[in-house]
Amino acid sequence: MDRNSGSLPDLQQSYELTEEQITSYGKQGHIRLRGVADQVEVNAYRPIINDLVRQLNKNSRPLEERDTYGKAFIQIGNVWVSSEAVQRFVFARRFAKIAAELMGVDRVRIYADQALFKEPGGGHTPWHQDQIYWPLDTNHTITMWMPLVPIPEEVGSMTFASGTHKQGHITKQVISDESHRTLKSYIEDKGIETINYGGMSAGDATFHAGWTLHSAPSNPTEQMREVMTIIYYADPTHLLEPDSNARRNDLINWFPGLQGGDRAEGPTHPILFDRRA
Repeated sequence: MDRNSGSLPDLQQSYELTEEQITSYGKQGHIRLRGVADQVEVNAYRPIINDLVRQLNKNSRPLEERDTYGKAFIQIGNVWVSSEAVQRFVFARRFAKIAAELMGVDRVRIYADQALFKEPGGGHTPWHQDQIYWPLDTNHTITMWMPLVPIPEEVGSMTFASGTHKQGHITKQVISDESHRTLKSYIEDKGIETINYGGMSAGDATFHAGWTLHSAPSNPTEQMREVMTIIYYADPTHLLEPDSNARRNDLINWFPGLQGGDRAEGPTHPILFDRRA
């Protein structure tokens, strides 16, 4: 095991949700939870995740030479595949149980993890819906977004458009200046409430549904905004026949050898929580 992963915190203990929190998530499509991981746990995993992000990041171009998406963050997917220690973090029963309970399902699989590190001076993340990328035939999808460092008020967390998860597919536009303009106008025209949870402590987390519109501000500080995300979906779920290049690419990359109609499962999508187990 790398970095003596067997001695790392196991993250198996439950985080107890209230009925009010579950109801709020169902209504809003997003929620912030304090202390999902404690400081000791974050301190144990953060340097390991940091090392891997540095090793796996292939984008060496300066910020000013990148497009809007490239300026938004360093993005490394499926970090857990490269490290048993990171796998221990990503596969945490605690996190998966929260995801299942917020969605009201018995079992969840992992879709992927993503390290999203917003560099000092990094740009904003445009308005978008995550689920336009995923060829999943379900609305039971959710992302945990957890900072590994304290996020000051001037950086802030993501901004969510409340209730938009109930609208389903709004646009096929991928994360871009175009998606930002289109969806910003959509939110303003419909008078949709937006919420930014502001500063967050390391180990706090937000959870949001796959269809929830969200964006994130730029990083005006000298500190890297280090965040790990984990995407979950209910089991059983079947795959959709891709209706866009984004979904076609995800089908090829995340579900090799499978096609629309097949069960959304495989060696990189294990069940991480089963209420009946």
